[in-house]
Amino acid sequence: MTALDAVRRRASWSKVTDDAPTREQLLPLIEAAGRVADHSSLRPWRLIELRGDDRLILGSAMAKAADDSKPSSKPLRAPLLIAIVASFRKSDKVPRWEQEAVASGVAHTLSLLLDEAGWGVLWRTGGLTRSKAVAKAHGLSKNEELLGWLYVGGKPEGKDAGRRKFVDADEMLTRMPEPKKR
Repeated sequence: MTALDAVRRRASWSKVTDDAPTREQLLPLIEAAGRVADHSSLRPWRLIELRGDDRLILGSAMAKAADDSKPSSKPLRAPLLIAIVASFRKSDKVPRWEQEAVASGVAHTLSLLLDEAGWGVLWRTGGLTRSKAVAKAHGLSKNEELLGWLYVGGKPEGKDAGRRKFVDADEMLTRMPEPKKR
């Protein structure tokens, strides 16, 4: 399968089975995902693996952030969650937005690699990613921000991930406008 084939067939899996890749299976995929374009090779990202009771801790932190008395069950929707963290580095050459783009690129590339390896993946985000309770549960430092979680599990047999809308590439690719005459 080519990279083009893998990208074209990628879809988000909102429901997955209890199967999940092992840490040993994840490591080469993370190593490959880490090869995204990274100005000055700052590596302004890290990933946090959440399995088992880690997901319960996250559910409690989400409840605290939402001022809810009942822990959130959302982290239990997949056996493995991979938190995507932007770890901003001091740099005169690489602005914060570009460092966040690198972390996002790693997350997206990792999701493609997991999908190609046969795993169901969904990138979940939301307002709780910026809450103090959730940041504390993940052990984030002041120079870090949570960009969301990759929910990872087995692809259910006989199920489709869902439909993706067609992208009209011709509409999305434009030309530079002509200069205005004075």
